[in-house]
Amino acid sequence: MRDTPSTARRPGSGRGGFAVPARLRTAGLPLAALLGGVTGSVYLWTRNPHLPGQVLPFCPFRRVTGLQCPGCGGTRMTYDLLHGDLAAAFHDNALLLLSLPLVALMYLTWLREGLAGRSWSPPLGRRGTAAVLGTAVVWAVVRNLW
Repeated sequence: MRDTPSTARRPGSGRGGFAVPARLRTAGLPLAALLGGVTGSVYLWTRNPHLPGQVLPFCPFRRVTGLQCPGCGGTRMTYDLLHGDLAAAFHDNALLLLSLPLVALMYLTWLREGLAGRSWSPPLGRRGTAAVLGTAVVWAVVRNLW
């Protein structure tokens, strides 16, 4: 059976022959990430990770080795930030807290480009990736010796 002009599918069209706008395709992932972050924040608002017995994710690296990974304390830091306790958030994970402005800038760039119909990924390159990984390793060593 041949497609007639009224039923023919266009290249790049979704189910039923309807094309998904480029802006929706490229902005979908950053918007989904935002929705996930807001949902997680609402859940975390009511759970205190400083207290035992909370239903929250755990760090598998710490569970196996007993050492803190570079991200350990991120849940507690987020909880403290949500409740306005900057000093406690700094104590929980200083590196993550200090990196939040850069992460927010990168997210806003990703969202802006997505809403404009363009895809975006951070332009780190080899040196940038090495710097991020090196910083994470140094932070993991420092915080486990501290």
